[in-house]
Amino acid sequence: MAHYAFLDDNSIVTEVITGIDETELIEGKDPETWYGEFRGQTCKRTSYSGSYRKNYAGVGYRYDEELDAFIAPQPFASWVLDKDCKWQAPVPYPTDNLIYKWDESAGDWTPAEFGN
Repeated sequence: MAHYAFLDDNSIVTEVITGIDETELIEGKDPETWYGEFRGQTCKRTSYSGSYRKNYAGVGYRYDEELDAFIAPQPFASWVLDKDCKWQAPVPYPTDNLIYKWDESAGDWTPAEFGN
């Protein structure tokens, strides 16, 4: 069993399905080709472990053909993509075991506040 992502014309993931194993053929075609032709969309295999195409595809992710990677939507304008196609804040997350949230206007991590 494997997972496959369908892409729109802008290489954005519109759906992820569970399909046959990537080593099997459907009517003599590899699953990416067959599923893509059947749905009339580009289809790319993805994996939970991220060992294939860097990240598991999710709806709204972008497929970068040059990097052969699925990339999550950018969480904040200041964050940059690292070599593993993961978004990184410009300031490392604090390591003091407290919970923080990113404050884009401050450009830093601020302590998370919890309601009653």
